[in-house]
Amino acid sequence: MTELILLRHGETDWNRELRFQGHVDVALNAIGLEQARRLGRRLAGEVAHGLYASDLLRARQTAQPVARELALASVTDAALREQNFGLVDGMKVDDIKAQHPRAWEGWLRFHEDFCMPEGESTRQFHARVMDAVYRMVAAHPGETVVVVTHGGVLDMIYRTARSLGLNGPRQSEIPNAGLNRVRVDETGIGILAWADVRHLADLPPQPVYDQLKLVATDSRPSAR
Repeated sequence: MTELILLRHGETDWNRELRFQGHVDVALNAIGLEQARRLGRRLAGEVAHGLYASDLLRARQTAQPVARELALASVTDAALREQNFGLVDGMKVDDIKAQHPRAWEGWLRFHEDFCMPEGESTRQFHARVMDAVYRMVAAHPGETVVVVTHGGVLDMIYRTARSLGLNGPRQSEIPNAGLNRVRVDETGIGILAWADVRHLADLPPQPVYDQLKLVATDSRPSAR
């Protein structure tokens, strides 16, 4: 059995603005840097045998204090990036609605084979993420590995562990700098802990990306 400690990157200004960050290289804001520091302190004393991070800046910055506390070199892996949203990467929801209305309607159907223009479908994204997960597990049999990544990546892992399928909106909480633990063995993926934010208790409330709320508040009949 291999245990994965899965960390979402700390907060960015674009999280506050509820933008589709995707593959855009956005830095952590001041709160995100503090969240990353606290993640490092939270993991101090853990016995880990590897540390992997998405190659995007917000994940690499989050991994830095963790690497210092664990005395591990952080290995970057582009396969741990967020989903590629193509032409709408970096855009706010209202701007997507105005500039790409058909794409927005398609997005709200949450179908596994839909992708934003020039982007990556959920099915493609899931295949990329799970290939990365199983590569790390194969490289660390019976060990503990820390992974710093993105909300969408964690959603793919959660869905796989819960056998939820890829259609439909997100069904789990995935806070910035949240700590999650899963075990991976020949039977599959089991969740040991999810969305643990005790180390962030006295920080400002987080921006919440709620896909169900997006559907409920959109006025277009075709998007419901």
